[in-house]
Amino acid sequence: MANTIRKDRIAQLVSRLTDYDVYGPVEEDGVFLYRRVTGPPPPGFTNSRVPPKSIFFPQTETMMEFEKDGTGHRFVGAREPERAARKILLLGGRPCDVRAATFLDRLFTWDYIDPYYVDKRERATVISFTCTGPMPNEQCFCPSMDGSPSGTEGADMLWTDLGDSYYVEALTPKGEAILSAGGDAFGKAGKKDAGAAKEVKAAADERITRRFDREGVAAALECLFDDPYWDTVSEPCLGCGICTLLCPTCHCFDINDVVRKGEGRRERTWDTCQAAYYSLHASGHNPRPGKKHRQRNRLYHKFLYIDRNLGIVGCVGCGRCIANCPVNIDIIEVAEGTKTCAEARREGAGADAKGAA
Repeated sequence: MANTIRKDRIAQLVSRLTDYDVYGPVEEDGVFLYRRVTGPPPPGFTNSRVPPKSIFFPQTETMMEFEKDGTGHRFVGAREPERAARKILLLGGRPCDVRAATFLDRLFTWDYIDPYYVDKRERATVISFTCTGPMPNEQCFCPSMDGSPSGTEGADMLWTDLGDSYYVEALTPKGEAILSAGGDAFGKAGKKDAGAAKEVKAAADERITRRFDREGVAAALECLFDDPYWDTVSEPCLGCGICTLLCPTCHCFDINDVVRKGEGRRERTWDTCQAAYYSLHASGHNPRPGKKHRQRNRLYHKFLYIDRNLGIVGCVGCGRCIANCPVNIDIIEVAEGTKTCAEARREGAGADAKGAA
């Protein structure tokens, strides 16, 4: 049975969740970011600049702490930092970002179970909000990536904005637990509420105007590895890495030891495959020396390698990489261009073979 919650009762709900750290979108300097919150999302919330993956996979995270012995010459006492015990509530994730978390779930438990990520995910409850429209500048394309602005994959609850209230659907036992903890902060939904929510979801689907047919992209990539196409599409790239750092599924990180006054810690920090140093070997050899190699690597991971390894595509269609690229590189145009390029190469090879005959 569905429920509703008035927007002026969300603060009441949060106050009752005393064993949760609640994260939600807040507006800072004209963009939305995820922070600890005590109330509802701000009016006009569309999507955050940085995805909420940072709640479960922080931009910087301590993996180990250590200290020097009495001589000051040797490090001893290596230990993991104490892990938090409190539950986590994500209040207001968008369906694309929530779905991206299920991608990271598979990745961080694929060939090795990452204890830092898994610990936070196991403590987390996720409330997804139906999108009421595309991102600013209309660059999102989640339906083309098997998603939906009202998708429920990875969510424990789905809330749909009805104006003064939300239509609330509990999807898992974790979602039911939020209903129980909220008590009379929630009300029972009626047929009118259900009908209104259905209309909001349908309207949201219609507002997503960007479409992308990814059929054939993987096959095209199979035959374009050394093609001049990558010189062309990478030419404007600055190597800033914004496309990867703001991506909800990108997961590359670096590990460094930070030492100060006899104490140290081992940290992992988000990294980007678009940086020249990322693939640089200790020998000095770099298998991806140019930006064309790095742009190519990004596309191959998104649409070929991850699919081979995990059986899923590494893009959820959030559109952040398109909306925030300073030189307007568009992942849809680049991916669709691979199909056109591969077809042209096949036609050229056929003509050459015919002429040789």
